[in-house]
Amino acid sequence: MAVATRGPGSHESSDRDRSDRAEESPSRPRKALTIGAVAKILSQEFDGISISKIRYLEDQKLLAPRRTPGGYRLYSQTDVERLRAILRMQRDEFLPLRVIRQELATGDFTKPRHDSGGSTRRAMSVEANVGTLSPDELLDKAGVSETFLRELQEYGIVQARRRNGQLSFDETDLEIVRAAAELSNYGVAGRNLRVLRTSADREAALLEQLLGASLRSRSQARRKEAIENLESLAAICGHLKQLLLVRDLRRLRGD
Repeated sequence: MAVATRGPGSHESSDRDRSDRAEESPSRPRKALTIGAVAKILSQEFDGISISKIRYLEDQKLLAPRRTPGGYRLYSQTDVERLRAILRMQRDEFLPLRVIRQELATGDFTKPRHDSGGSTRRAMSVEANVGTLSPDELLDKAGVSETFLRELQEYGIVQARRRNGQLSFDETDLEIVRAAAELSNYGVAGRNLRVLRTSADREAALLEQLLGASLRSRSQARRKEAIENLESLAAICGHLKQLLLVRDLRRLRGD
């Protein structure tokens, strides 16, 4: 996921200095760590960890270390394990922050994670390499009929791609079909989903305006940063769309 970066400043330097002193002081409780000390500990497992990244995750309400009266962050061992879980979900499962927030709220992050929904998480990630499925495999996994799949294809909700002369779908298509099947239980037909497809196309066009040049850059570092920003922006757009929908539904309710 994309993270905000800050140039070197007095606060970051002071945090690092204090973390060094904290590690040198045998009387300081190990469970009370400064942000610099946390970054140093986790750098053994995560090469890209930095004070700026930890601060960004705090800004996103994923971490909430306690503060001293002087405003300095102090991390407990639970905070460190929570941060470790966040970083692993980003690195190993390609989860956007919105999904990570949900995972933290519903699970015990101090225990090893057993990824039973890896395909679902990959399907929701821009960066992940998703697996492919034949039409028959998609029908079997989604539990829908050929007629239903044809209807979704007719209205552009999913589209098969030709690979090595064979038609195939991917894991994201599978999750789309599953969601569409759930909506069909409420009487929502494929033609009714065109409004969602149009909305998604417009959002994609907006993000292309913002990041298209970087995504086509010859610089690998710039492309990588753009892909990370793309996922972050997509998550924000999804969150905003959900909020707008909830607001309108409240109006329908008469609030």
